[in-house]
Amino acid sequence: MVSDVVIAGAGIGGLTLAVALRRRGARVRVFERAQHLTAAGAGIALPANGVKALHTLRLGDAVTQAGRIVERAAILDWRGRSLGAEVDLTDVYHAMGASLVALHRARLHAVLLEAVGSDTVTTGAQVVSFEQDASSVHVALMDGQRVDAELLVGADGLNSSVRAQLVGGDAPVYSGYTSWRGVTPANSVTPPERTSESWGRGERFGIVPVGSGEIYWFAVADAPQGGHDVDVRGELLSRFASWHSPIAAVIDATPADRIVRTDICDRPPIQRWHSGRVVLVGDAAHPMTPNLGQGAGQAIEDAVALADCLAAMPSIEEACCAYEQRRVARANSIARASRQFGAIAQWSNPVAAWIRDRAMSLMPASVAINQAKKLMETV
Repeated sequence: MVSDVVIAGAGIGGLTLAVALRRRGARVRVFERAQHLTAAGAGIALPANGVKALHTLRLGDAVTQAGRIVERAAILDWRGRSLGAEVDLTDVYHAMGASLVALHRARLHAVLLEAVGSDTVTTGAQVVSFEQDASSVHVALMDGQRVDAELLVGADGLNSSVRAQLVGGDAPVYSGYTSWRGVTPANSVTPPERTSESWGRGERFGIVPVGSGEIYWFAVADAPQGGHDVDVRGELLSRFASWHSPIAAVIDATPADRIVRTDICDRPPIQRWHSGRVVLVGDAAHPMTPNLGQGAGQAIEDAVALADCLAAMPSIEEACCAYEQRRVARANSIARASRQFGAIAQWSNPVAAWIRDRAMSLMPASVAINQAKKLMETV
């Protein structure tokens, strides 16, 4: 078992790995570029496979209690008409032994931070480069500080500095659409009983109750990369004015400074996530669009798998190879499927959108349930 690890990034994957390694007795230091550990004003629908992996760390119950189990989900058109049968996910959860949980990202972060201990994380400290030899990896931070460890883990997201040095610094690939995310103040809008995503032409809107009287929502629209909003709430209200209730009420209830705009990007999948004493997890390894809701789930699976392999294998090299064998094919296939699903959901051509909606409306609920089960099945 590795005994001294540096993790770049205190996101979901980095913190989960820190918990897993510390519970096995390793010394772990997490360096996070942000000055404060705050989750951007958004929620998350953590898939059952991610919750199941957290159960192995005895964190699944805490995460479930911090949010709300998603029992039913539907895809609608922009008028609010169902595109196919509403899906009851109960059977999927029984098969999985875990449930999809929707919660505020800040609450998920709080659970992970409490488990790992605040003394493990240093904020305002960005890993910028590394050197390695046969016995250690030498990590350079932005402020000039250098730290040594047995292993460096790049968990520093889409724009990972560790990945850039490890496999090259090509820019992320823009999907062609941007997103806005927010969480309504508690009890400002009555949360619906189900989670839904509504499709228009080149636009989508998702509504996800996350417990505590709050609603996490997201809007997606085709747009040039790098756009900015002058009046974000007003512009969203105008864009979605004709869409079904309670979309306008959800936008109107959310303070403008709690709406986050993010261009949706990913990268082409790669087959090798490590070199020597440096390895990648989460978005640093396999950035994916959020269309299948699997980004956090796959990062958590990475973290648990890597910790298991480091504990089971006699060397770091063997552990990293075993980790890749367990994770690369699954994560990359989900990344590709997520991009494809998003491209179809964003169709703006009226004929293509009609065909898409018609095909969705003819899909039996059993097919949707089987697809969800296959997506969330762990290997």
